[in-house]
Amino acid sequence: MSNQAASGSHRAAPVHTDPEDVSVLTALSALADPVRIQLIRELAGSADWTRSCGSFDVPVGKAALSHHFSVLRGAGLIEQRDQGPKRVNRLRREEFDARFPGLLDLLLRADAGD
Repeated sequence: MSNQAASGSHRAAPVHTDPEDVSVLTALSALADPVRIQLIRELAGSADWTRSCGSFDVPVGKAALSHHFSVLRGAGLIEQRDQGPKRVNRLRREEFDARFPGLLDLLLRADAGD
């Protein structure tokens, strides 16, 4: 029996990219989409691990939302973990800021245009 079957989980754990392994083009590409910007802004205003994937009010379906979270994970911006039936999120602010100082600050400024 696989670990996944043994744990009763119906999906694989998310794979995370270390921000140190992310190129500036990958980071900028991940942050170039309005939906992903909204996700990052909402996560920045929330405590770690308090936001499930379904708690964001974005104008996309589940499949597209899953893709957006995958892009953000791949760019080292977020970390996810399964908590019961929900997948919860954390903005990797400290790690991402160490790799790209000031980039998130610019994105999260109130006057930053989309």
